[in-house]
Amino acid sequence: MSDPRLSDPVILIASDSFSPDEIARIEAVAPALRAGTKEARAALPVDQRASIKAIANKGHRAIDGAQMDLFPNLKLIAQFGVGYDAIDVAAASARGIAVTNTPDVLNEDVADLAVAMMLGWARQIPQGDAWVRNGTWALGRELPLNRKMSGAKVGIAGMGRIGRAIADRLAAFNMDIHYSSRGEKDTPGWTYHADVVDLAGAVDWLVVAVVGGDSTRGYVSRAAIEALGPQGVVINIARGTCLDEEALIEALQQGKIAGAGLDVFYNEPHVDARLIAMDNVLLQPHQASSTVETRRDMSMAQCANLAAFFAGEALITPVN
Repeated sequence: MSDPRLSDPVILIASDSFSPDEIARIEAVAPALRAGTKEARAALPVDQRASIKAIANKGHRAIDGAQMDLFPNLKLIAQFGVGYDAIDVAAASARGIAVTNTPDVLNEDVADLAVAMMLGWARQIPQGDAWVRNGTWALGRELPLNRKMSGAKVGIAGMGRIGRAIADRLAAFNMDIHYSSRGEKDTPGWTYHADVVDLAGAVDWLVVAVVGGDSTRGYVSRAAIEALGPQGVVINIARGTCLDEEALIEALQQGKIAGAGLDVFYNEPHVDARLIAMDNVLLQPHQASSTVETRRDMSMAQCANLAAFFAGEALITPVN
């Protein structure tokens, strides 16, 4: 393949959420142009659209077949992140377009945040911080007793790379680990459940770590949420679509479960006001992988796939 640096723009930067450093890495691979919305992409001149061979994508705005068809010479969509549910992979495959993602580099950070949210919820860390800052503690009032996490029963819904990283951490808390997955895994004696409702019924904590996409939409159902019982807590670091958010809200309002810790939501960044109003819900702004180190590594992994493509080499982390 000819050197892309000597030609017209061949990479489309398809998101406005890339940082300057991330854009610089992409532009170091090959000439690029930016069009962060579908309207901006449709407005590109025909000759510019024809020159695009790869799309660098980030975030959750959909790239469907109609978007792909704007670029007749498109051969690669390189996603920033492990999740690629925003991309119509079937449509890409039908058009001979490869899709890549950036797995593994974010596993540790996501697992860290899952455990931090569990501890934050159980030990009321946000409430305790506020108790000190607003002077309540200085008035002689003690924070209400909170809840022990060590030794409790925890269910990991989805024992993939991230689920395993979470479970490994929770094993250090002497927790009784249960999990659901497509099949039984090689574990240190952890308890497998083929059905997520059965899993939820056996544990006190349910950590959602399945992949996003249509195959897991509503995976943690109303029945699973209610099976947790009044002491149950849901932690979701997967995708908002992976659990029935309406059922979760109703269960929280009615005391059918004890609480939740959520890093992802149905309509993010616009979070349901009912969740915001609840003091038994710990909320985060979808920041599980948001460390300087991991975002750098994700960017480098995305660019490694772009570089391999333009060098005519095998893609490093292909999806299809």
